[in-house]
Amino acid sequence: MSRLTASLVLSCAVSLALSVTTVQAQTAPQPSPAPVPAPRSVPSSFADLANRLLPSVVNVSTSAVLKPGKDEDKGPDSSGPDGPQVPQFPQGSPLEKFFHDYMTHKPAPNRPPRRMQALGSGFIVDPAGIIVTNNHVIEGADQVSVTLQDGTELPAKIVGRDSQVDLAVLEVKPKHSLPAVPLGHSDAARIGDWVVAIGNPFGLNGTVTAGIISSRGRNVEHGLYDDYIQTDAAINRGNSGGPLFNLSGEVIGINTLIYGGAGGDSIGIGFAIPADDARGIIDQLRKTGHVSRGWMGLKFQNVSYDIAEDLDFHQADGTVGKGALVSEVGPKSPAAQAGLQVGDIITRVGSQDVTGQTMPRIIASILPGTKTELTVWHKGSIKTLPITLAQSPNAPDMPPSDTHQPTHTKAAFGELGLAVRSIDAEMRTQYALTDDQRGVLVDRVEPSSPATSRGIAVGNVITQVGQDQIDTPDAFAKAVSRALEQKKKEVLLLVQDDDGLRWVPVPFLGN
Repeated sequence: MSRLTASLVLSCAVSLALSVTTVQAQTAPQPSPAPVPAPRSVPSSFADLANRLLPSVVNVSTSAVLKPGKDEDKGPDSSGPDGPQVPQFPQGSPLEKFFHDYMTHKPAPNRPPRRMQALGSGFIVDPAGIIVTNNHVIEGADQVSVTLQDGTELPAKIVGRDSQVDLAVLEVKPKHSLPAVPLGHSDAARIGDWVVAIGNPFGLNGTVTAGIISSRGRNVEHGLYDDYIQTDAAINRGNSGGPLFNLSGEVIGINTLIYGGAGGDSIGIGFAIPADDARGIIDQLRKTGHVSRGWMGLKFQNVSYDIAEDLDFHQADGTVGKGALVSEVGPKSPAAQAGLQVGDIITRVGSQDVTGQTMPRIIASILPGTKTELTVWHKGSIKTLPITLAQSPNAPDMPPSDTHQPTHTKAAFGELGLAVRSIDAEMRTQYALTDDQRGVLVDRVEPSSPATSRGIAVGNVITQVGQDQIDTPDAFAKAVSRALEQKKKEVLLLVQDDDGLRWVPVPFLGN
């Protein structure tokens, strides 16, 4: 074969090979590309959205009596009273006493209690006057008011609060329907989505800021149920309790925390409670005033990469397993009754995958008494355990009873020889009553009356009449009147004094 012929054969072979390869590549089935969501254009303005949402955001103002001893271990700048800002004076000298008293806010003798004011934000979720905010905005308050965008100021009642997730529900009584905003589905929000925050930073009403979702599922070690949305929308002091909106005008988060720079100003790292976490809590607070959480009675920790490798714990596809590693099971607890053991790894609760970080929130969202199933990795095998959750042993947060005073604050009962009044901030301070004290306060007791004969004194608190719990003078009057109508000779009162609670049967006058 000549050199020219050989070259042609090689060329043809190469061409044929290339042709075959090209045909095969064209005829071979191609994998379908992953669906890419249509990109949303960057909004040219948030003006229309802000104009629609601003009327639904409110200013929350609180007032509380600063009780003696509160925060007296801190100086004016929140540092310790023995810090470097305190000059050194001879021990026992008048100047040393003066500066110590000043730095610790020591009250002068007979000085009246100081009143503290605070501001926060909130948003309307029901046109009838239901408002959501943070618990830390209203915690300890004895008076709460809400200011609408048009300047209308309304007294607010604390319907319920929860310090674990830092949420509270308020109620106002407006003369007309209020503009409400819906809770959206925060689980559908993605990192990089646009968000808008509206609130009252530093008391500047109706401030609008915009940014994106910077991250999801943030655990900043603020509490057991951390699952925050992180945003770079500017959030400052006073934004607490305000809404974080998506571009559809739905609330996907409740602004709660910030990482602040010098002076606590915003540095673009803010955190919001996801709406999907808050929805069930808000519903419970509206219905019962407190939150009931499921409880299993065990201790656990997150399964790290090293722990999974040490235990040879892997998923079906061979990747490192995820879950909550059980470190302690309480005796006679729901977990013990279900058969959980130390060393087990819980991977699912019902239909939800869990980790050591997410399981507290998922378990707490299930009502006590609910039956569910746990998917458990036990010494190399997977098994399913039925479990019935119990009530959490941690007492729920109860709202104060006097943030919205009743129409009638006093009532007198000649048949018993006493008068009662509602419990307000002044009475709490005067009689050293706790913020969550319920009942009516005994305001006057007539000499030689049935009440006097049974040891009831001014300053006692009546919490119950028979089997009826009472919080207002009207409720007390109704219960006493019912006993009179039933021709009873006496009424049974549950009375609280310095020694605690006691049942006191008080006869009606003439019996």
